[in-house]
Amino acid sequence: MASMWIDHIFLGFLGLAAGLAVSAGTFAFLVAIGVIPRMIGKCNRAAETIHFENAVIWGGALGNVASLFPLRIPLGSPLLCLYGLASGIFVGCNAVALAEILNTFPILFRRAKIKEGLSWAMLFMALGKCAGSLFFFFKGYVVP
Repeated sequence: MASMWIDHIFLGFLGLAAGLAVSAGTFAFLVAIGVIPRMIGKCNRAAETIHFENAVIWGGALGNVASLFPLRIPLGSPLLCLYGLASGIFVGCNAVALAEILNTFPILFRRAKIKEGLSWAMLFMALGKCAGSLFFFFKGYVVP
């Protein structure tokens, strides 16, 4: 019986350490591609930089704990919608920042010979991504 407790404690510690390592890598990636400083600059909130940094740290730490210990929060659909919106914004910011660092869009537009309407092209790419996500969540993904 004591051996089982030791195994559980060890596995819990190992999972927490692995999660911390992955989240540290994610944060290093976000800092390396300049997502956080760019978002602070876009918000014109340089004086509150420490709050942005703390929010990122706490979000990663609490997300790590929440993935290890499933919590039931009885706020239902409104909280789920808010969480989904925040997660989508986070993933979208990461994707756009990475694409911007790699100069993906300028290369794509130059190869496609698109000189005007870049904002429309970006808008429709985002709408297509949104439509695909909604289709996936409402219809499910079935491998043929």
